[in-house]
Amino acid sequence: MALSATSRARFNLSEARIMLLEATPLGMQVLVQILSGFGAKDIVRATNTTEARDYLDVNQFDLMVVDTLGPEGHGYDFVHWLRRSEFKMNRHVPVLMTTGHTRAADVQRARDCGAHFIMAKPLTAIGVLERILWIAREGRQFVECDRYVGPDRRFRDIELPPGHPRRRRTDKIIQSALAADAAGGEALSKVAS
Repeated sequence: MALSATSRARFNLSEARIMLLEATPLGMQVLVQILSGFGAKDIVRATNTTEARDYLDVNQFDLMVVDTLGPEGHGYDFVHWLRRSEFKMNRHVPVLMTTGHTRAADVQRARDCGAHFIMAKPLTAIGVLERILWIAREGRQFVECDRYVGPDRRFRDIELPPGHPRRRRTDKIIQSALAADAAGGEALSKVAS
């Protein structure tokens, strides 16, 4: 369900309490503007994990947007801690992570720490909204076991979330190989070269 930039649909986050964990002033400003544009009024801003933990003591959140917080990855550590924390009212809150780079290792780390989704910066309003709607629509079960706490990481034959314009390179290679084989032509070795 991709959203059109010209859509006249209205989305209202006025009743949602949202926590943002973003260290940079510009990043925080962009997130606040995007979410305010969708009606969010109750936005709690944290610039480091210590502040964020303090807010969890007294607030119940409906959504968290957490940056990975640089190469050290303190944002991943925060989400990992949150999922195992004593703050029962916020353990299951949807978490959308943001990052400057989305290497495969970053996507895997976000999934394994318990985040619902990770997005690459620069962020767009429609991209953030699509991810929020995707998280809400999927409604994945929560898993709690010794090695993992978070939304179920297993996906059945689900299409890519809206806004993903391309597939991974390996998908293209496999599709090309199948097409070549179906044409009675060359094997995978020719496609992969």
